[in-house]
Amino acid sequence: MGKLYERIEGRLRAFIEEQKVFFVATAPLDADGHVNLSPKGRSGTLAVLDDLTVAYLDFGGSHAETIAHLRENGRITLMWCAFTGPPKVLRVHGHGEPVFRDDPRFPDLLRHFAPEHARAAGLRAVVLVAVRRVSDSCGFAVPFLDYREERTLHAEHFGRKTDEEFAAYCATKEHNATSIDGLPALPIPLPPRGE
Repeated sequence: MGKLYERIEGRLRAFIEEQKVFFVATAPLDADGHVNLSPKGRSGTLAVLDDLTVAYLDFGGSHAETIAHLRENGRITLMWCAFTGPPKVLRVHGHGEPVFRDDPRFPDLLRHFAPEHARAAGLRAVVLVAVRRVSDSCGFAVPFLDYREERTLHAEHFGRKTDEEFAAYCATKEHNATSIDGLPALPIPLPPRGE
């Protein structure tokens, strides 16, 4: 049976920190808009800041749907699945906000992550989530999966670009400045890093 929790603490925090991947879901307000579901990895890029606040690093890619939805309405759900050990699915529902590179809070938020991640190439924003609901469910149907290793392709690809080249890359991608539904997403030109 699933259970509701008032906050992320103790074993829930430990469970989150042990997982190698999590999923982020957002949606626009328009009923005809596209729901977005994204896998997130890169070990060390998610932090539980306190019992009711989670943050993760948002890196460049071909789209910026999550950011667009958060700018429009803030609704976000994060989900972790136990692929090893006892079965569990944990969901955190909350209000998310993209904190862009020129925001005065950006450098302070980066301090919650390992320096190699906080300085990583391709970093667009920190997604800050104010937790409103924490719940788990059984996870009985989630398969056992063995973790092998981190993929390094993303870090290597963007690591070959200067910050100026990364900003130019973001500007050329069709769905970075606006979402697939036409919502504002990344500020273009991409703000310089305020570190």
